[in-house]
Amino acid sequence: MYFYLSILNLLTVWVMMAQLQPGCPDEKEKTTALKDLLSRIDLDELMKKDEPPLEFPDTLEGFEYIFNEKGQLRHIKTGEPFVFNYREDLHRWNQKRYEALGEIITKYVYELLQKECHLKKVTLPVDATESEPKSFIFMSEDALTNPDKLLVLIHGNGVVRAGQWARRLIINKDLDSGTQMPYIKRAAEEGYGVIVLNPNENYIEVEKTKAQVQLSSDSSDEPAEKRERKDKIQKETKKRRDFYEKYRNPQKEKETMQMYIRMIQREAEVKNKVTAVALTDSIHNVWHQEAGKTIREWMRENCCNWVSSSEPLDTLVESMLPDCPRVSSGTERHELTSWKSFPSIFKFFSEAMDAKNSSVKPAPTRRSNRIRYEEL
Repeated sequence: MYFYLSILNLLTVWVMMAQLQPGCPDEKEKTTALKDLLSRIDLDELMKKDEPPLEFPDTLEGFEYIFNEKGQLRHIKTGEPFVFNYREDLHRWNQKRYEALGEIITKYVYELLQKECHLKKVTLPVDATESEPKSFIFMSEDALTNPDKLLVLIHGNGVVRAGQWARRLIINKDLDSGTQMPYIKRAAEEGYGVIVLNPNENYIEVEKTKAQVQLSSDSSDEPAEKRERKDKIQKETKKRRDFYEKYRNPQKEKETMQMYIRMIQREAEVKNKVTAVALTDSIHNVWHQEAGKTIREWMRENCCNWVSSSEPLDTLVESMLPDCPRVSSGTERHELTSWKSFPSIFKFFSEAMDAKNSSVKPAPTRRSNRIRYEEL
């Protein structure tokens, strides 16, 4: 790949040098010829000539990896951790390989949720027609019948799916730190019903048909001549942008559209039924999300955010936002906050339940030598 790109760079330099030479006819002809040569080179196809096929195994065994008894991903033959740069100087190919492994990891975690955590997979919406978009969640058998308490787990945004905190931790560290399974197992031990949500699958992506692509481009009310000029410029710009975009973000290779899955908003019902909410390094913002006064007050009373910080676990962290108390998770790494704050979160839940039963609100920090949030 570097051989081909070096040729392109050299040709570009020649063009620039030719343009700086005195304007004799020969030099002008050379410049024109070089420009014509460059215009006829398909950069996308040129890059692919030196790239292996984007075909990868569909099982862990095919990748020659397995999770050992400690939940660590290791190579079957060498016992070494996962290596991202499997093919040196082929970042796009390595990224595609990593994404393919990530899809296998997602399915593997789904299996663990059912086999090890004894959860069942439930399709949503429950009354979905055969043709409409659907998603799914995982639930314990007593999730809707447990008379005492229910734990609802919600992952962050990105590529993670139900049961995961961070794909990078699953691949590079272990299953305990990267998945929600320790929470699920602890919840079962303490008598909780469990629901594992899957909010990153609130829509499905389908490839646009040629008719839909044409419709979107023809939907403008501009005069035909003006639209044609704009379309020509846009196509040229898109071609250049796609060359770099396919390398930086290989997932966006086709023109797609999103079909959203039906959702229901139940703010009042949620606030009445939820006793405590533990956030782990949440990036929410009550101003940007236009949270009303009642929501902010409810969050101050019922929520606590374990944020990334160099301070010891549960140390109060000052915040300018008027939403909920923030305490240290005991780590500066965002992806580790859910794992590091694990014991404190269950203590927080336990105290919230006790306070609800005794009608006394718990302090938002968990240790007596810490300053109360109201005193900041």
